[in-house]
Amino acid sequence: MRRLFGFLVSALLVAPLPRAVAAEGLSALARLDPAQSALIDGPGGVRIDLTLDQAVPYRVFFLADPPRLVVDFREVDFSAALPADLDRSARVTGLRFGPYREGWSRLVAELDGPYRLESAAEPRAGQAARIEVRIVAASDEVFAASVGVPEDPDWPRPEPAPVPPPKLRQDGTRPLVVVLDPGHGGIDPGAEAGSLREAHLTLSFARELADALRRDGMIVELTRGDDSFVPLEARLSIARGAGADLFLSLHADALEVGVATGATIYKLAPAASERAAGLLAERHDRADLLAGVDLSQQDDILASVLMDMSRRETAPRSDRLALRLAEAIGDAGIHLHRHPVQEAAFSVLKAPDIPSVLLELGFLSSPRDRERLSDPVWRATMVEAIRAAVTKWAAEDAAEARLVRQ
Repeated sequence: MRRLFGFLVSALLVAPLPRAVAAEGLSALARLDPAQSALIDGPGGVRIDLTLDQAVPYRVFFLADPPRLVVDFREVDFSAALPADLDRSARVTGLRFGPYREGWSRLVAELDGPYRLESAAEPRAGQAARIEVRIVAASDEVFAASVGVPEDPDWPRPEPAPVPPPKLRQDGTRPLVVVLDPGHGGIDPGAEAGSLREAHLTLSFARELADALRRDGMIVELTRGDDSFVPLEARLSIARGAGADLFLSLHADALEVGVATGATIYKLAPAASERAAGLLAERHDRADLLAGVDLSQQDDILASVLMDMSRRETAPRSDRLALRLAEAIGDAGIHLHRHPVQEAAFSVLKAPDIPSVLLELGFLSSPRDRERLSDPVWRATMVEAIRAAVTKWAAEDAAEARLVRQ
């Protein structure tokens, strides 16, 4: 029997819907009322009470490492609330919510230990609807038995993609394919400072940069084109599907400990070159966990060996890309971090066959950087510097590829 915990649909535990709503198949966006919604501690567990302006189908399940409660909705607008507005529970150690995939939203509550689902209901309250979920503390064994992502007919498993012949390294005889990766998005807003959200800032900058690269004749793809959540590994799959010659992940993070300012370029390494780099890598990977992504799948030994062999050929190309970016940004008079090229184990840089770097445009934890990131003149200068660096790198990389083939 398929494991499905707390999967609620209108035919089961959702109260009867108004005829007009039912006829529309619940396609209209439901909106959360923050004033009437909260996560609070209850007897032996946590109460999740969410008030919406209309009923929606939803499902509830648990994930582990760390323990998380996940609630998927079809579809809820959370824009009127912040996590701090709703989380009043000492047992909830982290909370995120927002768009997850087309037509669906997600709420993820990180828990302080193992729990089990006690009840879930969606009573109507006048024109509004209420989602009431109750979880209580449980043993490790009971929790482990309830962990897992349920299957859903709306989310079919993709068919295996046809595998084309390996793509040859670019040698200048065709347009360069660049994949830009605006960090965060949807349920994962990234760093926040006042009205600035990292997810929004990186997306707008990626669009500006894409326009400049396309004017130079490059083919440019984005890992996300709107404020939606894309798991880290899916970003790599998008790059590989696009046939990327280069992968550039864009961020504007914040450090809770210490001070960091200026643009910084990161390349992949098992050990971080600085403590701050290690903290940023942990934050980026943790964003997937807090968005409810199950990271339990591991590479098998043979795959790991083959990928390591591929990385040995790709790593020097990534190193050169990082250096060219640092040079061009510095030449443009843009403030760089005191150590402009650093190393860290960012998962998003782990494509073994695509030269990849991560660029922190600046840090939202720095008032000076926030001012720069909001300045259209500064942004245009940074776009031009990146365009120049990519152009120079592509020419050098193509010349090396032609020598290798000879």
